[in-house]
Amino acid sequence: MFRKVKLFLVATMLATPFVSTVHPQQSVQAATSSQKQMNSYVRKVMSQYHLRGAILTVKNGQVVSSSLGYGWYGRRIGAGNSKVLYPAASLQKLVTGAMIVQLINEKWHTKQRFTQNTKISRWYPHLKGAKKITVGELLTHTSGILSYGSETNRWSYPSESQAIDWTINQVNSHALGKRGVFYYTNENYVLLAGIIRKLTGKSYLSNFNTRIVNKLRLKHTYIYSSIPRSKFVAISYAYYHKHNYQKAESLAKSVPYQIPGAGNMVTTPSDYYKILLATANGKILNSADFHYLTHLKSRVTTYSGGVYVKRGGSVMTAYGHLSNTHLTNWMQFTSDRKNGIIMFLNQTTDNKEKVKAAGYKILNHIKANTFSAE
Repeated sequence: MFRKVKLFLVATMLATPFVSTVHPQQSVQAATSSQKQMNSYVRKVMSQYHLRGAILTVKNGQVVSSSLGYGWYGRRIGAGNSKVLYPAASLQKLVTGAMIVQLINEKWHTKQRFTQNTKISRWYPHLKGAKKITVGELLTHTSGILSYGSETNRWSYPSESQAIDWTINQVNSHALGKRGVFYYTNENYVLLAGIIRKLTGKSYLSNFNTRIVNKLRLKHTYIYSSIPRSKFVAISYAYYHKHNYQKAESLAKSVPYQIPGAGNMVTTPSDYYKILLATANGKILNSADFHYLTHLKSRVTTYSGGVYVKRGGSVMTAYGHLSNTHLTNWMQFTSDRKNGIIMFLNQTTDNKEKVKAAGYKILNHIKANTFSAE
């Protein structure tokens, strides 16, 4: 009987929401009543929309980390447990874009100097269309390069260089779309990862660790190939026929290897918020750098450098999802990063608009008439 009670208590603790009152650089404090209220509201909305996972909210700079359900239902490991990681999916593209801007700055007074207007034939001389495609067009998805099934499970674990070569071969063996037209694809950012490799002589992984993880002292952020054994990627589920935790799908291990720079990063909402802060406070980029990244000359939509800039530049947002899973991410923040939401979900109804509707409802609770519903 004692063993059963003990196991029940452990399972309950793992599923219990974690409420953080912590700014990324502050020490842990007791939750205030307003933070408890926010946590309760977030969990209520998650339940209403049948969502499970981890959500971070920020209201006037006050951070609350909430979770509901399990990251691994079969083992009853809570969605907010420190062992659980979430694929960043397309939210990684901001990180890759930020590293490109870092390199633009670093190489400015060298023979490797380049800008958003530099043609990518410098690094990809044998790539179709490379003599016309610019770095900025990769960053804004206006290169004319289309999607070639980069998230289709190829049942192999390619190295970074092999994944980049596969992308080059796919571009060369297919027709290009029209330059200057928005086509959202992983391929653009895989090619950017290749440019980072060529400019530094180091892997994307090495650059990622040096420029992002170590710089910010992140404890829960990795490239997929370097996840420690003590942690695991959340298993995804669907809410189906009025039941939670249906249609379990694990992320195919080969897929992140196929898309370096575009979707091979895993993290948590708290770590991702630290990254967001660092893209404007000087640790990764300063505010002028971030403006450059998100207002590139080649943009034809509100998308630039990994995020959509909405409402006249007052908010930024990004959505992520990995094919053949129920894993879904959405973030939206005011430009000063003092109000917003990061949603890393491992159970949804497989409806993008409902995920955004849930997030938007929480955002209106944070600060009404401020955010974009899209």
